[in-house]
Amino acid sequence: MAAYRNYVIVWAVLLMLTAATVGVSYLDLGLWNAGVALGVASFKAALVALYFMHLRHEIKLVLAFALFPLLILGLIITGTLTDTLYR
Repeated sequence: MAAYRNYVIVWAVLLMLTAATVGVSYLDLGLWNAGVALGVASFKAALVALYFMHLRHEIKLVLAFALFPLLILGLIITGTLTDTLYR
């Protein structure tokens, strides 16, 4: 029964973060709008991966295989942004 309790708590946190994302979308934060939205979305994705995909209880090698594509994605985004900034 305790496992279901964790899932319900994570689900409630995801709902609150979704409401926060919607609420922030109505604020004018200038250039920070995209950054805040991506930050909240990244946190929500981490919660889903850790709890619903059960990565929280996996060994370190599985976690490394799960995080490596995120590193590659970060490199691609950094390269793209650098290219567009210095064009």
